[in-house]
Amino acid sequence: MSGSGPPGLGRGGRGAALMAVLQNPIRRPGQEPSASSTSGHSPPERASPSPPSSESAGPGVAARVQQQNGHSGARPSQSGEGAATKPQPSVGRGLASLYQQMQLSRGNSPVSSGSSSPSSGAVTPSGTPTPPSTGTGTPPAKPFGRGIAGLSARGSPTAVPAFGRGIAGLKQKSPPLAQTPAESSPHSPLASPTSPQGTGTTTPQLQPQAAASAVRDKPEVQVNIPPPGTSGAPIKVATNYLPIKFETEAIWQYAVSFSPHIESKKMRMGLLYTYLDNISKVRAFDGTILFLPVQLKEKVTIFKTKGLRDNTEFEVKIQLAKALQPKDCIQLYNVIFRRIMRILSMSQVGRHYYSPDLATMIPQHKLEIWPGYVTAIHEYSSGLMLQLDVSHKVLCYQTVLDTMTEIYRRNEDTFKDECTRQIVGTIVLTRYNNQTYRVDDIAWNKNPLSTFMYHDKEEMTFVEYYKKHYDKEITDMGQPLLINRPKKEQLKKPGSKASVICLVPELACRTGLTDEMRSDFRVMKDLAFHTRITPAQRHVSLRKFIDNIYQNRDALKELTNWGMSVDRDILTMGARQLRPEQIRMQNNTIVANPEADWGREMTRDRATLPVDLNHWLLVFCKRDASRSSDFLKMMERCCPQLGIRIQPPVRFQLQDDKTQTYLNCIRDAINPQLQLVVIIFPTSRDDRYSAVKKLCCVEKAIPSQVIISRTISQQQKLRSVTQKIALQINCKLGGELWSLDIPVSKMMVVGIDVYHDPARGGKSIGAFVASTNKLLTRWYSRVCFQTPQQELIDGLKLCLVASIKKYHEINHDLPQKIVIFRDGVGDGQLNIVATYEQQQLSACFEMFGETYKPSLTIVIVQKRINTRIFAASNGRQLENPAPGCVVDHTITRLNWYDFFLVSQHVRQGTVTPTHYVVVYDTSKFNADQMQRLAYKLTHLYYNWPGTVRVPAPCQYAHKLAYLVGESLKREPALELSDRLFFL
Repeated sequence: MSGSGPPGLGRGGRGAALMAVLQNPIRRPGQEPSASSTSGHSPPERASPSPPSSESAGPGVAARVQQQNGHSGARPSQSGEGAATKPQPSVGRGLASLYQQMQLSRGNSPVSSGSSSPSSGAVTPSGTPTPPSTGTGTPPAKPFGRGIAGLSARGSPTAVPAFGRGIAGLKQKSPPLAQTPAESSPHSPLASPTSPQGTGTTTPQLQPQAAASAVRDKPEVQVNIPPPGTSGAPIKVATNYLPIKFETEAIWQYAVSFSPHIESKKMRMGLLYTYLDNISKVRAFDGTILFLPVQLKEKVTIFKTKGLRDNTEFEVKIQLAKALQPKDCIQLYNVIFRRIMRILSMSQVGRHYYSPDLATMIPQHKLEIWPGYVTAIHEYSSGLMLQLDVSHKVLCYQTVLDTMTEIYRRNEDTFKDECTRQIVGTIVLTRYNNQTYRVDDIAWNKNPLSTFMYHDKEEMTFVEYYKKHYDKEITDMGQPLLINRPKKEQLKKPGSKASVICLVPELACRTGLTDEMRSDFRVMKDLAFHTRITPAQRHVSLRKFIDNIYQNRDALKELTNWGMSVDRDILTMGARQLRPEQIRMQNNTIVANPEADWGREMTRDRATLPVDLNHWLLVFCKRDASRSSDFLKMMERCCPQLGIRIQPPVRFQLQDDKTQTYLNCIRDAINPQLQLVVIIFPTSRDDRYSAVKKLCCVEKAIPSQVIISRTISQQQKLRSVTQKIALQINCKLGGELWSLDIPVSKMMVVGIDVYHDPARGGKSIGAFVASTNKLLTRWYSRVCFQTPQQELIDGLKLCLVASIKKYHEINHDLPQKIVIFRDGVGDGQLNIVATYEQQQLSACFEMFGETYKPSLTIVIVQKRINTRIFAASNGRQLENPAPGCVVDHTITRLNWYDFFLVSQHVRQGTVTPTHYVVVYDTSKFNADQMQRLAYKLTHLYYNWPGTVRVPAPCQYAHKLAYLVGESLKREPALELSDRLFFL
């Protein structure tokens, strides 16, 4: 289908778009825009087979979500007051969009040169994005892609970074969506490298990769990066990084156009490769942009060739774009390594690669473990390096249909509700293509005999589809279908063909662990035996992977063809071991042992600030009467040793364990003098726990302690358990257990974490915990909820203002230094926190007077990372480093102020360091002081007499957010905000 409209910028029109770019000369300053004509646009090419979906699989399932407009709306011009508002062009993820961005940043429009709107007579196929033209010089508002398309975009200073989907809370409004009947299949077949007919050359597929975008590598707010720290004892460590060497000087990037335009990518590759086979068999081409390790003789190469199927003559133009340095080809190198993984017979599951042939079976739990690797090439302080780590994928023998059958046998009445609770929100794997999907819903009104329109041509049932394409026989015709909806990021892409995907439970297996499995000690113990490998075992696995590359001829050729070589062993470097901290209790001051654990010393001394327990309530059911008596006796013995004076409680014995019985008893017994409610549950039940916590934390504002009967059932462990409960109760009543030396005065430390509940479609909940005293042992907590119409930062601003007021109320002074530790922020959101959130939080200071300008430091805390640090002792195997190990050079980010800290001790497996990124800092802290502060804060989490992985305020915020998100579902009573009631 053709028309007079502008060339498309989606996948189907990338060649036409590029041809328009090449035909438009770059305008010089003051040059008049030349008229440009529009060209026809063909419907986007469809992949085959494409995934089926149901026409009416329930609410939101029947509709195929399809983007109607390719633009993101108008954006005001920055050129001057009263300037005209111009819409921004759509920019896709492919390599055509890469070249388009290059032209836009140089002041050249890829659509038309100076025209304000497409021709009125333009005809656009249904479902194809219509790109509005833009004024000359207007920068594109385009999120950077993660694949090769981002290579040139990183060089454009005008590009706008992508908004993340996490706790930054900045939500871009998606364009209007046109809903059309569903026509896709349940899933797309697994992409595999293809080669054009007759060429015999395999090309890496230039798809978006897991490598982080260039936005992460260049902070928008320049933070003064201090020199590496010097305090502590120097030690030798090894890391899971391997330096990469390059023999080629550059990678050459070319723009390729075809005249007349060719829609088929496969045909474009075939015609181009016929010519390139005599020049270089090593190339990467996605239909528009070509990468070569060698330079062609001419800057512009034009040749003519005939079609592979007919005698149509085509003119192919290869124009040099630029020479890329190795640091600008990170996405390309990641594509090459993914190709190497496939050469090594590894299968992609999610973002990583695994070896199904080396799977380990755990039959007693119906589980299997696939070993694999995580690879990523990034630029670090010391250059480009390969980050390599061992990964494991846990799969279930049972299909989702087996799980449904078990649920039905247990209780038919609540079958659908229980299936929704256990299955919706989980990740499933379809073994016929090794693809993973998130289950967003269950279509109870659909089954495998339901039909869908296959390629808009024929009506087909799911049974027929799976038999035809995968030779899979479906036996249960009455099972419902699982629904996977496209992500928001997919819908925002111009020309998006993302649609609802329907999966058959019989052909899908669950991945990961259920909550029931996680609470089963035997399951976790058996899994840990295979997945928690020691540093020495991990080192062996990493070396084995590199050896496999050098021993496999095809894998090594893929590497060397691009002029790359990887070290044969992991990187060794210098680090520092911080001195142990002194722990102050009421009577004694101790030095933390090498494992940073002082649990034994804590039980032999008194709490720093004990709170007497005079008025409290003990509620239990009849069958737990004896256990409650034993617990009470042990409390009376343990509390005085901890400095806590205790009085007998008011005891209530219930005749049954119904939730309402507990609520009625507690509600009737609460009075103004009551300090605490202790409840003993016979079993663990989420609904009962949530109901009691809502009553105590929201309705009545009384600290509560819930104990599962099994926890206090063993006499030999009763003393240890009771001591921990007594210490936790002391914290909930406002007491303090221990303290450290904090040399900085007038400082407020803040921890922020966010709870997301996409499985239940709930709101995101931000938890804000701030210190209120010099020793950082007393905390003030607030929560805020994020709604679709409100950004999370709006609630966090209110929390910060309330915390500063509370600090002033207690100390009669305002804090002069505010240090915020922000948990759960991904690499793509660092700039958002450093700019937008920082500006919003800084604006809060004006409420306390124009002269109040405290220093503000924002530190991102990342704990889900793949970096590993090993202690490299002379002549010994690698082992875990001791708590206090700091690395702040060589493997740190190139343009960021960051460091790695190992703060906790682990008894199994390999320790994971915590990554700290200082995105904003106006304090006078040097590197040693910042690292020391972070390490001190890991000692102050009162729920564990030892160091934890993240600073205490972050851990407190995590506990609070989880309690509110899982149980309370609303803001806790403000009367509890100055106590750690959420432990």
